[in-house]
This record gives sequence, structure tokens and C-alpha cells, in this order.
Amino acid sequence: MGFWKRLFGRNRGEEVRPLRLDYLNEALALERQGDYDAALTSYRLALRDQPTDLRVLQNMAIAFTKTHREEEAIRHYRKALEIDAALTGAHYGLAFLLIKRGEHELATRHLRAFLDRPPRGADAGKWIEHAEQALAELAVANEPQG
Repeated sequence: MGFWKRLFGRNRGEEVRPLRLDYLNEALALERQGDYDAALTSYRLALRDQPTDLRVLQNMAIAFTKTHREEEAIRHYRKALEIDAALTGAHYGLAFLLIKRGEHELATRHLRAFLDRPPRGADAGKWIEHAEQALAELAVANEPQG
């Protein structure tokens, strides 16, 4: 390999392409540091590259929730569900935001969708239990008084 090719990594006339940064992993690292606003910037850049990336949409919704921007979080969860209506995590997150807004009937539907296809894994039990408890509380709250 010639000196110039090693130095510049290309042949004459070969197009120079910018490197794609891994904005998703950058955002996740920023979140681990507690810098949610910077993480959201990286998520936006990741979404610009791949507008239908479900991981980015869900992580953005979580970051918006942690920064108390519930309307933006709801919007991103709904966008993710437009792409994949069976997305368990989006149903779960959206349900609890809707409960906070007092939209109990819609929250109930999302909790049921979550429980219809519960996640698997070591931590799944606590999320399932939390959803079941919320669903039971909504049922009691919506019972006719009399």
C-alpha cells in the first residue's frame, strides 16, 4: 500500500464519506451520566438518520419522561406504536403517562396490550406486577359509586 493511500485512506478521485457516529450509543452513555438534555440531542440525530428506529423512539420517550416533558414522551410512544402496534415497552410507558393525565380508559387499553404480550427476562416480573397492580387500581377507581 502506498504512502498516500495509507495517509488518506483512499485513491485519487474516490469519494470521501463522512463517518456515521453512533448517536444511539452516545445518547445512552449520556443518559447513564444523567445528562438527559444532551441525550435527547443525540437521539434526535439518531432519529434523523433512521426515523423509524423503535429503540430511539422509545428511549426518547423515556428521556422526555425523565425531564418532565410528558407530552413529548406521549408523542414518541405513539409514533413507536404506529410503527409496531405490539411494542410492549411503548404500551407500558404510555399507559402510565396516560394515568397521570387522567385518561384511565385509554391507559387501561395500553396496560392490557402490555399484559397480552409481557416481556421476558430477569426483571420482567416487577414490570408485569406493576402493570397488573395499576390495572386493578384503575378497575376499582372506575367502579360506579353507589
